Amino acid sequence: MGPDRILSPVFEPADRETAARLFDAVRAATADEVGVTRASYGEGETAAMQLVAAAAREHGLDTAVDPAGNLVLTLPGDARREPAVWIGSHLDSVPRGGNYDGLAGVIAGLLCLAKLKARGATPPRPIQVVGFRGEESAWFGKAYLGSSALFGKLTARDLDRRRADDGKPLGDYMAVAGVDTKPIAAGERLVDPAAIAAYLELHIEQGPIMVARGVPVGVVTGIRGNIRHIKACCRGTAGHSGAVPRWLRHDSVFAFADLLMRLDDNWQALLARGLDLVVTSGVVGTNPADHSISRIPGELNFALEVRSQSIDTLEAFYQLVLVECASIERARGVKFVLDERVVSEPGVMDRDWTARLRKICTALQYSYIDIPSGAGHDAAVFANQGAPSGMIFIRNAHGSHNPEESMDLADFMLGVEVLYHAATGPV
Repeated sequence: MGPDRILSPVFEPADRETAARLFDAVRAATADEVGVTRASYGEGETAAMQLVAAAAREHGLDTAVDPAGNLVLTLPGDARREPAVWIGSHLDSVPRGGNYDGLAGVIAGLLCLAKLKARGATPPRPIQVVGFRGEESAWFGKAYLGSSALFGKLTARDLDRRRADDGKPLGDYMAVAGVDTKPIAAGERLVDPAAIAAYLELHIEQGPIMVARGVPVGVVTGIRGNIRHIKACCRGTAGHSGAVPRWLRHDSVFAFADLLMRLDDNWQALLARGLDLVVTSGVVGTNPADHSISRIPGELNFALEVRSQSIDTLEAFYQLVLVECASIERARGVKFVLDERVVSEPGVMDRDWTARLRKICTALQYSYIDIPSGAGHDAAVFANQGAPSGMIFIRNAHGSHNPEESMDLADFMLGVEVLYHAATGPV
């Protein structure tokens, strides 16, 4: 599958300038005092969507909004009903995040369609570019909102999820965006997976590997899923630090420290067996109103996230979490209270499409590596719905989810070339 000869780039310096202007326009429209903020189904995300749509129309492309509120770009006049190649990524960001996370993939898709339009070319299959809403979990505690809604994977309970900053429900925000939430709440499919020939996504790498290895392009082999508890706590008993001996203490801080150490031991053991796993507690704290150097903390709040490319590994480690919590409860006289378990399934990229992407990189004479994605992406949703999926990573300094994202536009255009040849090549 794919090319067996040298390919010539099709994009020109003017295309890079088009991308630069659009990146700058979206940054300016969604900037806050640090970085950018494009809340899921909120004003910033809508502003980005409108700017991308306006740019698409300037290039003669058709624009529409699908039943989940996502932006859809297509070539004008392509009325073929056969399964289409989808190119997508997301338009939202974390609070005070970076400008390239998600947006790069949407702009890459726009450039591919604009190039086809300018050349008067008809691709072997219809192509549609989708700018998804609500990929980030930071706002409503659940990821992939816009893509999951298409496949009937949101529930009425999900629509009642409250936004982290103002407490308003997701359903209200979707309604303001013009979405009819009734079929979504009923779990109806808004798109037939059989209508998707393939799903392709370009995204910045969100870790340091490609920069460290000096390669501009990555072919993603799989996407880690996760199990999360967003608001958990360890409840013990407050007391005087000097008056309560160890054997009578119910210390929430020491109990939580025990939990982390035990989980770390289990993590190392599983890594030694060759399993893929990462474990993080990114939120830890006691109530500042109760702080005192002479007080035994009675309650500690925390978050817990476990990620792996294997759902079996995720489930196995999660059972270890529960076992260790129960053991520490007995030993220290505390209680671990875990909120809703939120699961995002891992996604395995299609072997044929990853092979095709490798061949295209070689044919374009681009340096690349195979790389798993530690972060989640909409591509995982499509892969788990049976749509053959492939992902391209672009080298990006300083990580992601922060204002220091530093994707080089020269690297970005290499990824756009790979994406274009993948989407438009022989099927």
